[in-house]
Amino acid sequence: MTTFEDILEEAGKFGRCQMRIVSIFCLVSVPFSFVYVGIVFQGFTPEHWCRDPGVIEIRERCGWSLQDAHRATVSLMNSSTGVTYSQCQKLDMDWNATGLTCDNPESELTQAQLSTLPMTGCTDGWEYDYEGRQSFVTEFDLVCADAWYVDMFQAALSVGFLVGSITIGYLADKYGRMKSFLMTNFFIGVTGILVATSPNYIALLVFRVLFGFGVKGGWMVGYVLITELVGVEYRRMVGVTYQLFFSLGILILPLLAYFIPNWRWLQVVFTIPYFCFLTFIPESPRWLLSQNKRNEAMEITKAIAKENKKTLSKIIETLTDENTDSISTASFMDLFKTSKLRKFTFILSFNWFTSAVVYQGLIMRLGILGGNVYVDFLISGIVELPAAFLILLTIERIGRRLPFAAANIVAGAACLITAFIPDSMFWLKSAVACVGRLGITMAFEMVVFVNTELYPTIIRNLGVSVCSTLCDIGGIVAPFLLYRLAVIWLELPLIIFGALAFVAGGLVLLLPETKGVPLPETIDDIECPNSKKKKKVQRTINCSEL
Repeated sequence: MTTFEDILEEAGKFGRCQMRIVSIFCLVSVPFSFVYVGIVFQGFTPEHWCRDPGVIEIRERCGWSLQDAHRATVSLMNSSTGVTYSQCQKLDMDWNATGLTCDNPESELTQAQLSTLPMTGCTDGWEYDYEGRQSFVTEFDLVCADAWYVDMFQAALSVGFLVGSITIGYLADKYGRMKSFLMTNFFIGVTGILVATSPNYIALLVFRVLFGFGVKGGWMVGYVLITELVGVEYRRMVGVTYQLFFSLGILILPLLAYFIPNWRWLQVVFTIPYFCFLTFIPESPRWLLSQNKRNEAMEITKAIAKENKKTLSKIIETLTDENTDSISTASFMDLFKTSKLRKFTFILSFNWFTSAVVYQGLIMRLGILGGNVYVDFLISGIVELPAAFLILLTIERIGRRLPFAAANIVAGAACLITAFIPDSMFWLKSAVACVGRLGITMAFEMVVFVNTELYPTIIRNLGVSVCSTLCDIGGIVAPFLLYRLAVIWLELPLIIFGALAFVAGGLVLLLPETKGVPLPETIDDIECPNSKKKKKVQRTINCSEL
């Protein structure tokens, strides 16, 4: 009996064919990062205050700048970030009757005088210190009492991720990786344009859900396919490289957002690349073998060998799946079929949840700190790049489990320490926060390929998709957790992030090491990892009887 691993020895474990395919799929990670954290720019909430027709009239007559009028006519108030100008209430007064002159607006009315005057709601809308730019927040006035609608924008994406991961994961295991990937990219392209042309906020949320439905599922299918096409010693390299391009997308995003000031056109730029991915790619031979489609698997394997300029011997004629007695169909319950699979599913799901909450939370936090969001985002993106190289340096020398656990624990410690460093120690606070960002980035990148390595071929795509649904639930929770708790205390979300990361790191230590272990083909390989070393006749023995 010859397995696909045996054939790769002759066809090439990572030849020209695999390099071409991996290169195409790595490009998928770039726009995925735009979609995943684009809310920082598409949903940016700038400094804002109540629009007052009387103030506008005086400002235009006197030629004041927006900031001059703001300082002269808006009172100060206490908030979770300290003393700030009022954003949700305006002074209830007739500005034409105040005697305010054009000469020196800052000296006319003191803040002590303004604080004694009656206040009222923003009945005439808001003004934004965001000249020349537009986010969906400024277009739809999603501030003050409606600020939670911004949370819904990111939550809607994660709802789409949640449903799409399970649905597309199932379709990829049932109908194939290639067909699912191509159909998904076309769907993403169409729904992405619909998001950019949404006439109102309700339509925006609906299209955002559909957009997310395709984006996450397509990305996961791509990850599974490239790991199935290469030899075992190249899995970690292609997996980390796939995610490295996600980090490169993080670096590109603030540059795009800076030069494209309108959120709708930014959405178009996020979407266009998916139309470019509608190109031919081969089906996974591993999947074909798991579906007992031996002839098709042989043809694709021969094509891979030809492009790699390799010659196959006659052993390809005996190419077969490890479990040839019956055709297996992926089932959700297979993820809980044995005690080991149940443990894997629980621990991996919790780590997906934690990675999403902490990673998204730390990135979205940049939008509420009050600095230059473009510069801050770029710096934080640069911090992510060493994560991939640290993973490559450690996982083949140390293994997967210890670096995975350490990354979570370091991220948790950094979040907790950052929360209690005073704002006056800005550089120290920023440096520790960057360590936390680096740690959670490593953890996020590692959970993907550890998840892939632990499940057998027949349920691999479904396993990754189902576990990653907890990532999507984390994505739903993260914006509410960050924005609503930050109103109480700006650092409170960091306490929650730190606790979650500590627990996740401890649970990782309960997982088995997968360094140098061939991808499991069947569920029996999970329960009896040494069964592949036994003779052919012993492979037919049910592990439960051993």
